Amino acid sequence: MAVLDSPIPRFHLAMPVDDLDAARAFYGGTLGLPQGRSSASWVDWNLHGHQFVTHLAPTRAQRIHNPVDGHDVPVPHFGVILTIPEFHELADRLRAAELDFVIEPYVRFEGESGEQWTMFFLDPSGNALEFKAFADDEAVFQA
Repeated sequence: MAVLDSPIPRFHLAMPVDDLDAARAFYGGTLGLPQGRSSASWVDWNLHGHQFVTHLAPTRAQRIHNPVDGHDVPVPHFGVILTIPEFHELADRLRAAELDFVIEPYVRFEGESGEQWTMFFLDPSGNALEFKAFADDEAVFQA
């Protein structure tokens, strides 16, 4: 998963969690992300070549949802755009871990521009994640 010489800029994202041990079990164990540096209050993760950091922050804000394709999509959320085989591999891994999905893996906008596989789930601290895979990678930024 290391992408150190990528021509694509890497992002850094810090998210609050209320339990670092649960974050380690979820991000390192369930999702299989390699762990980087850490302290008593944060942990770095390699999220497909991007620096994702879980910071201990036990207070949580109220979550909202927006309707998309007949589903209530949690806001805020983050994730990664995978290939279709990677998407299905992750979905199988999450099902095997008996993870509860907010939105089960399915094809959104089927037969339309922007057709994509998508799934939503929460980490142990309630942060929403969306992992998706486009039928046509060129459609990622199409209007």
